[in-house]
Amino acid sequence: MERQSARRVRRRTGVLLVLGAALAAAGAALAGPGRQAPAGGGAAGGTQATRPGIDILLADSLHLVAGRRVGLVTNHTGISADGTPSIDLLYGHPEIELVALFSPEHGIRGTAAPGERIDDTVDAATGLPVYSLYGATRRPTPAMLAGIEVLLFDIQDIGARYYTYVYTMAYAMEAAGEAGIPFVVLDRPNPIGGELVQGNVLDPAFASFVGLYPLPMRHGMTPGELARLFRDHFGVEAELTVVPMANWRRGMDFADTGLPWRPPSPNLPDLESAYHYPGTCLFEGTNLSVGRGTARAFQWVGAPWLDGERLAALLSGAGLPGVRFHPARFVPEDPGDAKFDRTEVRGVRLEVTDPESYDPTRTAVAMLVEARRLAGGEWEWNTAHFDRLAGSTGLREGIEAGVAPDALVAEWSAALEGFAGPRERSLIYR
Repeated sequence: MERQSARRVRRRTGVLLVLGAALAAAGAALAGPGRQAPAGGGAAGGTQATRPGIDILLADSLHLVAGRRVGLVTNHTGISADGTPSIDLLYGHPEIELVALFSPEHGIRGTAAPGERIDDTVDAATGLPVYSLYGATRRPTPAMLAGIEVLLFDIQDIGARYYTYVYTMAYAMEAAGEAGIPFVVLDRPNPIGGELVQGNVLDPAFASFVGLYPLPMRHGMTPGELARLFRDHFGVEAELTVVPMANWRRGMDFADTGLPWRPPSPNLPDLESAYHYPGTCLFEGTNLSVGRGTARAFQWVGAPWLDGERLAALLSGAGLPGVRFHPARFVPEDPGDAKFDRTEVRGVRLEVTDPESYDPTRTAVAMLVEARRLAGGEWEWNTAHFDRLAGSTGLREGIEAGVAPDALVAEWSAALEGFAGPRERSLIYR
């Protein structure tokens, strides 16, 4: 295959927002609750399918990569609208020289367990080096970037502050900026929609790889919009280009897009789990299981000693909108769950009934308060991890002090209002 290796002269024009494809959206409203995103193409309700950034890049923005040595930060979720891996599309293109791959947490195929160290490897299909950004380093090193002339990012985010892929993006963007390499985000949908912003805003003193910047628990932004926010508001210096999607609007969730669903990580199997994740992920900082290793991870929480019937009744009576609570028994399994491996636990299962009114963060606070009360002496905090996820000590200390859920959530309002302005200036889609 003939490769073009001549380097084009690059203009330092700051952020280039590629609008070559129309951003006209499908007109469907949010469909019903508890939906499974389509396994293949074809938008829900007969609407026009969303086209992700990789499709737009190859259709009318090829000038960004043609004739350049390209690096790609990706995993199994980097696919076109018809499900073809971005790796294959770029490697097989006669005008593109793909020379290196970079993988985030869970690895290039998305199968590694949470927190599992990822080693450098070689991609069997292409023979390209795969540099790990979740092993010895979490940002590309100068040696990894040697010879690369443009660095692309193409990974599906989940829409919650704790998810590490967007911080891999931030570190890669920063490293590219330091190396004088243009950074291009091939944008993808926020699977739980781009309208609602919920939860508390992280205190910068608690910055970590599960919350690197002061974002809300549910930020309502796409990866491309977050990249703009990181550059314009959080000071990440880079020559940034966002290749936007076509046919996506803020009110759409993943089931509306018609795109094939690929679980972004082993314990986010479907859209239902994605909706609950901004809230139930907080239970990772307790001794309750979130059902890792089951088909409904993050859709339920429990422990062998928890009274699930009582907890479901209390939560059902709390007037929480958009969600239903069911008593449940489940058996978590390693390597997903290290708390109650292969032990039956009792708890509650959550079911979204109205995505537009559901607030998973407010719901999780109520769940934490009631579960803490029912657990009594069995309850344990993983204090450092919970505070990292919660973004401060305030939520844990408030629960221990007996503060009511509504009062705990009310404390978040001022920071959310402060976040609204920078977020609005970073948005691409309407």
